[in-house]
Amino acid sequence: MLKVLQVIPTLDRSGAEKQMVMLALGLPRDRFRVEVAALTRLGPLEEQLRAGGVPVHAIGKRHKVDPGALGRLTRLLRDRRFDVVQTWIFAANVYGRIASRRAGVPVVVTAEMAVDLWKGKGHVLIDRRLARWTDRVVGNSQAVVDFYRDAVGIDPEKLERIFSGIGDEEPPEVDRRAVREELGLPPEATLLLFAGRLYPQKGVIDLLKAADLLQHVRPNLRTVIAGDGPLRGELEAFARAVELLETGRVLFLGHREDVPRLLAAADALVLPSSFEGLPNVVLEAMRFRKPVVATAAPGTTEVVVDGQTGLLVPVGDATALARALLRVVDDPELARRLGEQGRARVESEFRAGVMIDRFAALYERIAREKGIAGV
Repeated sequence: MLKVLQVIPTLDRSGAEKQMVMLALGLPRDRFRVEVAALTRLGPLEEQLRAGGVPVHAIGKRHKVDPGALGRLTRLLRDRRFDVVQTWIFAANVYGRIASRRAGVPVVVTAEMAVDLWKGKGHVLIDRRLARWTDRVVGNSQAVVDFYRDAVGIDPEKLERIFSGIGDEEPPEVDRRAVREELGLPPEATLLLFAGRLYPQKGVIDLLKAADLLQHVRPNLRTVIAGDGPLRGELEAFARAVELLETGRVLFLGHREDVPRLLAAADALVLPSSFEGLPNVVLEAMRFRKPVVATAAPGTTEVVVDGQTGLLVPVGDATALARALLRVVDDPELARRLGEQGRARVESEFRAGVMIDRFAALYERIAREKGIAGV
């Protein structure tokens, strides 16, 4: 039996965190003993892990450079004698790999979840250096693998692709009119949903520009933005300037714990990102049979097939985004067909069980190569 530690910055309800929790809970208990370390803070997913019998450790990183947190993580690795450490997201990827090196962890795997165009030369140098101490860098899409091979310079032999997966949960039963009334929207309003962090790469400004165009031709359309981030004030200011806020045609909800409920009540999901990895929210929307309108961003194009499981538009083209949204809003049969075919694609290609099996096989393959007992 292999002892595995998953290291991630927080236990918030976001894409990488959800994937990590599915993996931690899904790895076969007769082959793996799994624990989780939250580098910075805990979060709402802690309860789910503990309920599933997965121990959770809070490392308590407080500063960007925090030698104390690195020391605590290193001690945890030494004391618990893990066979495998897997890290997620940049901060945990850095601290987790350094701590694993210091503690002598035999197998180190890093998960990369996006085409990280935001990374500067310093980040790239760190990634390249730490890759020497890493057995595999796993991208959750081919676009991510290509980015870390070509832009970062990771040895192709250390790279592996394992698609993100989606669980078996069905959409919650909701009263669509009640959700609209709760949000202060007309009961008959057509509802478009964006769910994600308000960061530049998410392209929410293009969604607002599209909403500005649409408010003049489809006044019954409402765009709901669930999420928070550093751009919220700037985005709200733009929406106010073009009279989207005062008219209630755009709502900023902030961070929400009920995104599945909102998604179940929505007519379509919108994702106008400039880059992704393999977007969880798109998998969830397709699972819920919701039509997806998205940009043809790296990562997203591996999930959404234009005209079959959703509609794709060029990155940064608010006019094209508005036109695609109009197509979905005005053609219920198209929306239904996109939703049904999206559900079928998720069922056939992006199941959580496949993701878990591939990680399990990867851990055991590397462990056997290194002669670790108990595999």
